[in-house]
Amino acid sequence: MMETTPTLSIIAGSFKKMCRTEFMKTMKIKFLLVLLLVSNMVFAQSITGIIFSNDQKPVVGAFVRVLNTNQNTLSDSEGKFSLSLSNGKYTLAISAIGFAESNQLVTVQDNAEPVRITLTESVYQLDDVIVTAEKEETDVQKVPYSISAISSKKVNDYRLWNIKDITAIVPTLYSANPGDNRNVTSIRGITSTSYDPAVATYVDGVNQFSLDTYIAQLFDVERIEVLRGPQGTLYGRNAMGGVINIITKQPTNHGNAFAELSAGTHGQQRYALGVRTPLVKNKLFFSASGIFDKTDGFYTNTYNDSDFDKRKSLTGNYFMTWMINPAWSATWNVKHSNNRNDGSFPLVISTEEAFNNPFKLEQDAITELVDDVFNASMKINHSGERITFTSLTTYQSNYRYYRDPIDADFSGFPFMTIVNNYGRDWNNVKVATQEFKLASPVASSSPLKWTAGVYSFAQQAPVKQGYFVMGQGEPDVTESDNVGAAVYGQITYTVGKFDVIGGLRYDYEEREMNIVDTQKKSTSYGALSPKVGATFHVNDNSQLYAAYTRGFRTGGISLSSEDVLFEFNPEYSNNFELSFKNLLFDHKVTFNAAAFYVIVNDIQVPTLMQEGYTVTRNAGKLTSKGLEFEVNATPVKGLQIDYNVGLTDATYNDLKFAGKMEDTDVVFDWDGHRQVFTPNVTSMLAVQYNYVDTEDVRLFVRAEWVTIGKQYFDLGNQIKQSSYHLANARIGVAFNGFEASLWGRNIGDKHYISYAYDFGGIHLGNPANYGITVKKSFSF
Repeated sequence: MMETTPTLSIIAGSFKKMCRTEFMKTMKIKFLLVLLLVSNMVFAQSITGIIFSNDQKPVVGAFVRVLNTNQNTLSDSEGKFSLSLSNGKYTLAISAIGFAESNQLVTVQDNAEPVRITLTESVYQLDDVIVTAEKEETDVQKVPYSISAISSKKVNDYRLWNIKDITAIVPTLYSANPGDNRNVTSIRGITSTSYDPAVATYVDGVNQFSLDTYIAQLFDVERIEVLRGPQGTLYGRNAMGGVINIITKQPTNHGNAFAELSAGTHGQQRYALGVRTPLVKNKLFFSASGIFDKTDGFYTNTYNDSDFDKRKSLTGNYFMTWMINPAWSATWNVKHSNNRNDGSFPLVISTEEAFNNPFKLEQDAITELVDDVFNASMKINHSGERITFTSLTTYQSNYRYYRDPIDADFSGFPFMTIVNNYGRDWNNVKVATQEFKLASPVASSSPLKWTAGVYSFAQQAPVKQGYFVMGQGEPDVTESDNVGAAVYGQITYTVGKFDVIGGLRYDYEEREMNIVDTQKKSTSYGALSPKVGATFHVNDNSQLYAAYTRGFRTGGISLSSEDVLFEFNPEYSNNFELSFKNLLFDHKVTFNAAAFYVIVNDIQVPTLMQEGYTVTRNAGKLTSKGLEFEVNATPVKGLQIDYNVGLTDATYNDLKFAGKMEDTDVVFDWDGHRQVFTPNVTSMLAVQYNYVDTEDVRLFVRAEWVTIGKQYFDLGNQIKQSSYHLANARIGVAFNGFEASLWGRNIGDKHYISYAYDFGGIHLGNPANYGITVKKSFSF
C-alpha cells in the first residue's frame, strides 16, 4: 500500500459518490449550460483554396478537414473550398476518391491568396496518415513515438474483422483469445492474462476499461493506431505495453451510406449497414452503423456430434454531433455489442490431443454465453484562439453469464461445472469515467506546446459464481468497488531542429473487495508515470527520436485458492527506446525503425484456477529487448508493398512464487524462463497490385505472408508453439463505390496453438477458411 496526497483521494471519493447518484445526468446539464454561455464565440477570418489533380483538373467533392478543430467542408464543382478560421497556422487533411490522402500546412492571414493544393492518384503515392497519439491530431511520421497506423483502406485490404487480426501487422504485437472474444494482447513482451490488461484499448477516445467492457468487433473504422511501449503519461493505468486506439467514422456535412455482405466457409456470415448525414447543414449531424455476424464455428463436439463454437453477435455504433459554433461542438456516442456463444471455450487438455484430433473436443455441459456490452460517451470540444478544451464523460457496462452450467473439466464426464446465472444484480460490471483536458491552441506559433488534464473513474463489479463437483457446491459472492483519479501534463519545446519533450502523471486508486458476510479488504496506492525525450529533425522527412517512459498496471485485491483476500501491488515498466523515421522518394516509401529495452518490476503473475477465477501475485522481474521495422512502398504504379517485422527477447530475470504440486507445497523457480504470449518474431509481408483502366475500374490481387515465431503459453514454459507461417490472399474488382472480392485465410491450413491456459487447456488458431465480400458505398 502506498501513501498519497489527500487531494486525489478526495477527488476519487467524491467521484465515487457522484457515480452512485445521477452523475451522468448532472454532468450533461452542467456542460450544456456552459456551452450556452460561451456559444457567442466565432471565427473572424476565412481561408479559400482550390484543389487540382496532377493534370490540373479540379477535384470535385474532396473532403477538407482542419486538424484539431471542428471545421470541415467539401470542394465544389470547380474544386474550390472555403473555411472560417482565425489567423494562424493550421494543417488541412484532404481526401478524395482515387487520390492519396494529403496533409497541407497553411497559414491564415489577412488578404491571403487562395491556397492551391495538388492531389496525386493513390496508385502513385502513399497516403499521409493522421494519428491522435498525443491526444491531438498529427501526421504519423511527425509523432515522437513508435506508432503503427492502419488506415481505413488498409483495414479493408487486410480484411480486419476483430482487434486480434492486427497480429503481426504491427511489429511485436500478438493477440488471441480462447474463443470467448476477450483478447489477450502482447506488445514488446508486455502482456497479462488478467482482467486488467497490460495494453490499453481505446475506441473513439473511450478507454475499454477492462476485459469486462471490451468491444473487439471492427467495422466502419476510420483508422487504427497502435502506440508501442509504455504510454503512462497521457493514458495512465494499464498502458504498460502500449495503446490500441481505434477511431470509427463519424458524421460530417458529407452525406454517405454503405452496405456490406460477407459469406464464407464454416457458416461465416457478416452483414453491415451504415449512414452518415447532416440533419442541419453545418450544425447537426447524425450517423448510425450496425453489424450482424455469425458462424457455425470451427470445432466439433464429439459428445453429441454437433458444431460446438457456434456464435452470433449484433453490434451498433451511433453518433450525434452538434456544431454549436465554429469553436464549440458536442458529440454523443452510443455503442453496444450483444454476443451469444454456444461454445465460448473450445479447449482440449493436452497439446497432443489438440494436434492429433484437430478441432475436435468432448464436453458434456453445453450452454450459451450471454455477453452484453454497452458504452456511452459525451464529448465537449472547444478550439479557441487561446486554449483548446475537451471534456469526455463515459459510462460502460457488461452483463455476462452462462445460461446453464458450463463445463469446467473440458471432458465428456459430468464432473465439474461452473454456474453464474444468478440474475442481473450479479456479474454486471459498471464503470463511469470523466476526463478534462486543456491544450495549447491549434494555431499557436509558440515553440512551446503543452497538454494537461485530470481524469477520474469509478467501477463496480459484483460477482457471484459457483464451482460445482458432481452437482455439489456453493457460489462465491464478491463485491468490488474501485475508484481512482489522476492529474497529468506534457510539454514539447522546439529549439532549432530539436524538440524536447517532458511529461508527468500521477494516478491514485482505491480498491475494496468483500466476500459477502465473510471478509472485507481495501487498499490504495499511487503511481508516477514520467516521460522525457528528444527529437532531432534531420530534415523535413526524417527524424531521430530517443525517450524514456514509464508505465504501470493497476494493483488490487485477489482471492486465493483458500478463499482468503490479499493485496497485490502495481506492476511498473521502464522503457528506453531509440527510433528513426523516414519519408522517402517523393512520398513513395516510408521506413521506420526502433530499438527498445524494457524492465518490468513487481510483475503480476495471474493464474487461472480451474474453478473459474484468477489468482494474481507479484512474483518477480522481466527484461524485454528488441527491434522493430516498418516499410511501406509504392515503387511503381499500382504496386503496394508493406513489410513489418518485430524481434523480441523477453525473459524473466527473477520469477519465484509458492504453489502446489500433487498437494505438496513447493516454490517454483523459473528464473530465465520466457514471457508468455510473446513470439520471438512477428512479421507480415503484404503485396497488392491495383490495375485501373480508363473507366476507373480497379482490379486488384493481394497476397500476405505471416510469420509468428516460437512462443510459450505458461510460465513453466511447458506449453509452446514453434515458429509457423500463414498465407492469406484476396482478389477482386472495384468501381463507382462498388467492390467485390474473394478471400482466403490460412490457405495452407496450418494447425497451430493460438491460445493456451497454464492448466493445460489448448485452443487452436482458425483453420483454412474462404469467402466472398460485396460492398457498396453511396454519397448524397
